[in-house]
Amino acid sequence: MSAAYHSHTAVTLAASSTSEHRPLIITLFAVFVAATLGITVWAGRQTRSASDFYAGGRQFTAFQNGLAVSGDYMSAASFLGIAGAIALFGYDGFLYSIGFLVAWLVALLLVAEPLRNSGRYTMGDVLAYRMRQRPVRTAAGVSTIVVSIFYLLAQMAGAGALVTLLLGISSDGGKILIVALVGVLMIVYVTIGGMKGTTWVQMVKAVLLIAGALLMTLMVLWKFDFNVSDLLGTAAEKSGHGSAFLEPGLKYGATGTSKLDFLSLGLALVLGTAGLPHILIRFYTVPTAKAARKSVNWAIGIIGAFYLMTIALGFGAAALIGPKNIAAPGNTAAPQLAEYLGGVGTTGGAVMLAVISAVAFATILAVVAGLTLASSSSFAHDIYANVIRKGQATEKEEMKAARWSTVFIGAAAIVLGVFARDMNVAGLVALAFAVAASANLPTILYSLFWKRFTTRGALWSIYGGLASSVILVLFSPVVSGNEKSSMFKGVDFSWFPLENPGLISIPLGFLLGWVGSLLSKEEPDKGKYAELEVKSLTGIGAH
Repeated sequence: MSAAYHSHTAVTLAASSTSEHRPLIITLFAVFVAATLGITVWAGRQTRSASDFYAGGRQFTAFQNGLAVSGDYMSAASFLGIAGAIALFGYDGFLYSIGFLVAWLVALLLVAEPLRNSGRYTMGDVLAYRMRQRPVRTAAGVSTIVVSIFYLLAQMAGAGALVTLLLGISSDGGKILIVALVGVLMIVYVTIGGMKGTTWVQMVKAVLLIAGALLMTLMVLWKFDFNVSDLLGTAAEKSGHGSAFLEPGLKYGATGTSKLDFLSLGLALVLGTAGLPHILIRFYTVPTAKAARKSVNWAIGIIGAFYLMTIALGFGAAALIGPKNIAAPGNTAAPQLAEYLGGVGTTGGAVMLAVISAVAFATILAVVAGLTLASSSSFAHDIYANVIRKGQATEKEEMKAARWSTVFIGAAAIVLGVFARDMNVAGLVALAFAVAASANLPTILYSLFWKRFTTRGALWSIYGGLASSVILVLFSPVVSGNEKSSMFKGVDFSWFPLENPGLISIPLGFLLGWVGSLLSKEEPDKGKYAELEVKSLTGIGAH
């Protein structure tokens, strides 16, 4: 049976069971969106300087920033994609949760504190500190924009799946319209609210998401008398795979290629977080490096609790709804589970579906705003102010450039999001992680910890990691060659067998940075390195 058929069946089921309650669902959903827009407008009125726009005036406490970081991180992939991946692939789907969580240790131990001490607004501030400013800032800006657009695709796909389920839309035209609407809302969020608005929306959304996931987790466990063994047994039985559903290998392990794919995915997930631009800029919103470190501790606690709950959500969806009734990529598993728990066809079910979907949509908008802010900040601060205007731009001109770049990045995300609308969002986010870990992470670590690192090494590392990861994705089964899950159906120009390029592109990014530095005739500035080392480790002279 085709993926398209399953997708259509799932949407039809949802549509028929919620049609009489649709006005209530749409009203509740609209209230949530209006509330987040209201927060953005309120915060936007307090955004006066570049520091306010880029870093929220550095006024947020460690707990507030930890909440916002977790809000930024728990994206559509976490809520919709992981729940769907577990519901469809059991144990192998849960590997996403493990990878996303373990990745925070890399960010905490290697990146958070030195980055907060060394930079001002963007990743480019750190990378260009002891290098030639213009080429390195250009490379950092390009990399930030590419990673952000990859990540944006996942959010667009999640939004499309969510709103089409709510409104009972099964046509492609309707899905395209939804993707465009999300893009427009995202542009409004960033241009009006800047970092202050985005941070407050992320904090509110994190609280709502944890509350919604906790409620659903308790309801799922209550259905099985809080017996986890019963829950897992029923999920395995309903899955059609029996005990194999609870063991490794259902998605990764059938062939040698899929085992390599699992290794590649794990590498990308664990190393990707420390190179994600929208997460890195969050460390600049707190007043001190100590607060940056504490905010990561808070984030790990909040995110860890949430990922534990995805086990109940994913296996609960498999046990109570059954994989056959979940749309092919799995993005609708959590909302469908919410409706089932409230009672399909009842007011309770409609309210649950509306509230959980609204929380998921707020999740998408908040993450999308954070991503767009990261890429527009990088364009305005790194490329426009420091490369095009050679450091002569005023704060007002820089903020104007940031707002205009938001519009262009939003437009690009809408166009690409249309093509990605039928893909699993967790898989799409894993691609963004691979690109971030290939291009950004080697350069950040070499800049902070290797005194022989040079401008050529930085450029080779960023552009080499970026080009290799993007090219391998373009010629992988993610884009063509797989009729069920590829971005383009009916064509096959894939020659790279893995779905995630991390296994090849991440080591290549590190290797190119090392080789480029050794082959460079430029003498590293040891004085600048010593300055950066003191600054990154102690915070002396930090902004």
